[in-house]
Amino acid sequence: MAGRAMNEIARLPTIIIRRALAALLVIAPLAACSGPGAPAKPPLEGARIGGPFTLTDQDGKQITDRAFAGKYRIVYFGYTFCPDVCPVDARNIGLGLRAVEASDPAVGAKIVPLFITVDPARDTPEVLKSFVANFHPRMVGLTGSAAAIDATAKEYAIYYKKGEMSPGGGYMVDHSRVAYLMDPQGKPMALLPQDQSPEAIATEIKRWVK
Repeated sequence: MAGRAMNEIARLPTIIIRRALAALLVIAPLAACSGPGAPAKPPLEGARIGGPFTLTDQDGKQITDRAFAGKYRIVYFGYTFCPDVCPVDARNIGLGLRAVEASDPAVGAKIVPLFITVDPARDTPEVLKSFVANFHPRMVGLTGSAAAIDATAKEYAIYYKKGEMSPGGGYMVDHSRVAYLMDPQGKPMALLPQDQSPEAIATEIKRWVK
């Protein structure tokens, strides 16, 4: 049921996506508790989120999802020209991961943060390299062809749409604002509260990463 719900989410406007994902976080843990003493299960367990991809990293190297096999992943979609939320979210994710590394280095070392652009026309590897370096030394920036980004966004139930050109030639990109925590097999586990404090992110990471 969770998988079907996420499939439908991909077709909805951003504000509806956020509300639907928030509702899923509330419902899924309740469904997972089948009886007294039942262990908590990741709220996104079984959801149809994620899949194979072939993209280009910030060093200009072609990279696939298999490069992260065996690692937990924080997956966030955004773009470097974003005037507000993307830099804030990337900063919070980076600081949240640093907090985990400080309190439990072994857990922190298991996690790779990924920043996947929804604006491949402007987000070249060079631009991404400068951007992700501001937030965490192990953050990986990923770009690719428009077709490759579109396919990857669909795998992760991410909505995005290029806005109208401004008189100066710039444009905004409307997109889903979510940060997925994926397990070492690339399966979805939970949403991280990237719009909250780094401490809240660290707490949620330590809840699921073992």
